[in-house]
Amino acid sequence: MSGDAFDILGLPAKFDLAAAEIQRAYLARITSLHPDARGGVEDPEVARLNAAKQTLDDAESRASTLLTRLGGASKEQDRSLPDGFLMRMMAAREALDEAKAAGRTAELDRFVDEAERAREGHIREVGRLFSVAAGGDRGALTAIRRELNAWRYIERLLEQVDAGGGGL
Repeated sequence: MSGDAFDILGLPAKFDLAAAEIQRAYLARITSLHPDARGGVEDPEVARLNAAKQTLDDAESRASTLLTRLGGASKEQDRSLPDGFLMRMMAAREALDEAKAAGRTAELDRFVDEAERAREGHIREVGRLFSVAAGGDRGALTAIRRELNAWRYIERLLEQVDAGGGGL
């Protein structure tokens, strides 16, 4: 087996894969490689299958893998963000730090709700842009990378909330 996570699991290269679809493909392949099915012999392909499943289970990683497959830039190659996004993120981090320091849990809860809505917005937009890219619009690949970069910022902010107080 070679290729990216889609190839490894034998799945179509698309963003809108259902979790059950990923699980079925994984189980179909891992079953034949399990040591019990191979007389106790561990197959090195198991690690690749596990990594592929982990990649496709995570929507952000799946989108990044698909973008690269379609010829789009990696996060290392293109760090662009939507206009004004970085300033909004800096203000949000400052507000988050202040709320955490003051123990204002209601404010932190609102922050998490807003960040989760922003994440969902990025997921929807990435899905829409992949549909546009499928129609041959190469400019959509640049827009997808920009959305993915912003999405990563939102994920890091949510991790910061969780790290600061053991979760909400």
